[in-house]
Amino acid sequence: MILKLAIASLWNRKLTVTLTVLSIAVGVFLLLGVEHIRSEAKSSFSKTVSGVDLIVGARTGPLNLLLYSVFHIGNASNNISWQSYREFSQKPEVAWSIPISLGDSHKGYRVVGTSRDFFEHFHYGQKQNLVFRSGRAFDGVYEAVVGAQVAKTLDYQPGQSITLAHGIAKVGFSKHDDKPFIVTGILAPTGTPVDQAVYVSLAGIEAIHIDWQGGVRILGRSIGAEDALKHDLTPKSITAFMVGLNSKISLFSLQREINNYRDEALVGIMPGITLMELWQMVGALENILQLISILVLFATLMGLSTMLLASMKEREREMAVLRAIGAHAGSLFFLIEIEALVITITGILVGSTALCIALLTTRAELSEQYGLFIGINPFTPLTFQYLLGILAVSFSLALLPSISAYRNSLGSGLVVRT
Repeated sequence: MILKLAIASLWNRKLTVTLTVLSIAVGVFLLLGVEHIRSEAKSSFSKTVSGVDLIVGARTGPLNLLLYSVFHIGNASNNISWQSYREFSQKPEVAWSIPISLGDSHKGYRVVGTSRDFFEHFHYGQKQNLVFRSGRAFDGVYEAVVGAQVAKTLDYQPGQSITLAHGIAKVGFSKHDDKPFIVTGILAPTGTPVDQAVYVSLAGIEAIHIDWQGGVRILGRSIGAEDALKHDLTPKSITAFMVGLNSKISLFSLQREINNYRDEALVGIMPGITLMELWQMVGALENILQLISILVLFATLMGLSTMLLASMKEREREMAVLRAIGAHAGSLFFLIEIEALVITITGILVGSTALCIALLTTRAELSEQYGLFIGINPFTPLTFQYLLGILAVSFSLALLPSISAYRNSLGSGLVVRT
């Protein structure tokens, strides 16, 4: 009966209640959204690369090397020579190595020049192997493998012809249209930046640039696709390379050797440690965003308490009628508390639903533009703790208007006005 009375009373004040519900929904949306994106981004970053002991590139900051070699964000300060790569990849303690050459794109997606070892030795998540959804790895010079997101967005299938472009702009004007590539395989989704790249051989990268210099085509010199195959397509330089070791014991000694290499300025980083450093840097920002979200929601709940308290004067006749028909003073106390909880629960439902819809509609955009693979289910054990905390705070803040209603109902001045 009290619940029915609470709902009927709220409906009678539907305009004010609706605004309060919407303000709580905004606070819930912000709090749960920040928490969900934070946890999903951290999970997405941590599972991007697995089983790689070292990443080696031209001397730069560890974070910069990690971002451009693994996440395809930013650019390398310099390349490293093919001779240096061969020297370290052939060391006895090295089990495998994956060369990486960056600098080209296809319709806004990065083109990664590499070897077939990439599909065999690169792992993500809990050392999960890359799997082909259809087709196979590249074998010829003008063959390409595309990630799952690229294939989905551009509707590619094995056998299609694609053209690469110089640079990483969304719209490429310097195209290598005289040397098209054939898609031979499509990778299965991984939830990592692997899904958003096109993979070709290092020889393919050399072939399309054989008549280019300094980022532009050499005037008066045009070498066709077939003629390019007659040239030596051994790379002169690459952007970076990944290393897997036979034994973890040799990790620090090889890293020290790379960092002290005299012939070229190189740096070797451990991706796991660098990822931890990355999250330590953004940890303060995470805490600030969380604090802002909590304060916004708390201010909204304070507004709920204020709204209920301000309505006490207007509801004197309502309370008097309830007392006249036999309602106990304690019933009026619980009536106000139930109203507060009904408003809060409705706000939580509206905010959570809006968040799910927002995640569903922006998921593709986040993955394409920022490499963030966000799940559409924001509910976790921590999320439910937040929601229970919101209800507890709402109940506590509603104590003041509830106690006010209780005390007024006991006063001799509360009578039915006719």
